[in-house]
Amino acid sequence: MPLMTPEQYEESLRKLKLKVYLQGELVSNPVDHPIIRPSMNSVKMTYALAQEPQYEDLMLATSHLNGSRINRFTHLHQNSDDLVKKVKMQRLLGQKTASCFQRCVGMDAMNAVDSVTFEMDRKLGTNYHERFIKFLTRVQDKDWTVDGAMTDPKGDRSLSPSKQADLDLFVHIVEKRADGIVVSGAKAHQTGALNSHAILVMPTISMGKEDADYALSFATPVDAEGIYYIYGRQSCDTRKLEGGSIDVGNSQFGGHEVLMVFDNLFVPWENVFMCGEYEFSGLLVERFAGYHRQSYGGCKVGVGDVLIGAVALATEYSGSSRASHVKDKLIEMIHLNETLYGCGIACSAEGCPTASGTYLIDLLLANVCKQNVTRFPYEIARLAEDLAGGLMVTMPSEKDLRHPEIGKIVEKYLKGVATVPTEDRMRILRLIENITLGTAAVGYRTESMHGAGSPQAQRIMISRQGNLEQKKELAKAIACIAGK
Repeated sequence: MPLMTPEQYEESLRKLKLKVYLQGELVSNPVDHPIIRPSMNSVKMTYALAQEPQYEDLMLATSHLNGSRINRFTHLHQNSDDLVKKVKMQRLLGQKTASCFQRCVGMDAMNAVDSVTFEMDRKLGTNYHERFIKFLTRVQDKDWTVDGAMTDPKGDRSLSPSKQADLDLFVHIVEKRADGIVVSGAKAHQTGALNSHAILVMPTISMGKEDADYALSFATPVDAEGIYYIYGRQSCDTRKLEGGSIDVGNSQFGGHEVLMVFDNLFVPWENVFMCGEYEFSGLLVERFAGYHRQSYGGCKVGVGDVLIGAVALATEYSGSSRASHVKDKLIEMIHLNETLYGCGIACSAEGCPTASGTYLIDLLLANVCKQNVTRFPYEIARLAEDLAGGLMVTMPSEKDLRHPEIGKIVEKYLKGVATVPTEDRMRILRLIENITLGTAAVGYRTESMHGAGSPQAQRIMISRQGNLEQKKELAKAIACIAGK
């Protein structure tokens, strides 16, 4: 099948029979729901740009399975150049949507599952990798969006999965049958699940022998019987129900997260890629996390580009752009943003092949990248709020601007530079609000902290990968210290 057009992608979602709850109500048509629709538009952009020749080098790749041209989001990285292009593609999409475009988790999951199942089969004599390749072939042939699912609710963090008061707080095997397995549990914070065609589930932590039933990886259709979704709340989300386009900030695009519940879901064996092999669960978590921490050096930078541009316009519209402190703060925002990008590119350029041939990023640099992402977007957002001014959060509404009587008053007193329409100033300030405080903050500021693991998770990996003993030996050699 050729690449899906944006229109074909949207139509494919309409054919799904999803069970979705939003604000206590069952949603009959997720595609056109005003709160959900902008997130679909963001994923749709990944299909739209793949149709444009000017972006072909970034958006498309050549399948190592059959040599056909495929969307890069369905590709297994075959060299360091693929890893670099991934980051550049993510920056481009961040620039085009100013939000989360939701396909990164699935791409990172597929690359991690590929190499881990290969190594698992080689050691244990299983056939998980063959099953996975058949699944990947379907994904590439149909140009599917895949939702990667790793994070479990976890319950009491001091207890292992099998010791929880409620065993469903981690996804686990309920029953093994001749034709497959039955699983229960939930995955939290599931980015873009409603805009996907398939789910690729992974374990959330490294498991021990007593937690073997939780060492689980499988694929399933998003609308399989036994799955339902509860839509996550975002700041300012109901503005999308008000009509108009100013107060939303970013009226075209957005992201979403859901609580994904597995209620005795049946999974046929052909779609099971790990089933109790607990000794490989940690490796799968580590590799997925590494790929996803690399991703943040692209997507967050693209959104940062939009935010920096919006702030620069806001200062021009208010007449403050020539002030030296304004220029210096914009320079600092650019510096921080490009530092994140540099880390994303660096861990990609230093990638190396795994046993399956799929390339893995440099794990140390990927974790350094994500550690910076837990900090720099917060400072970029702080500077954005500083330069935007208090009007960003005290402005009257679009309805006030459109009001036949008070509209002229709003227009008069919210005016900045005389040649700039008041509406333009309001639009740019609402965009800044959206990225720093509103719905896009989920995919920019807050997700920068918690996405792809907590800051402490990255510090643990930096400690493991930092090779402190080698550094000690370097110091001893320079200081002429002999022995151990």
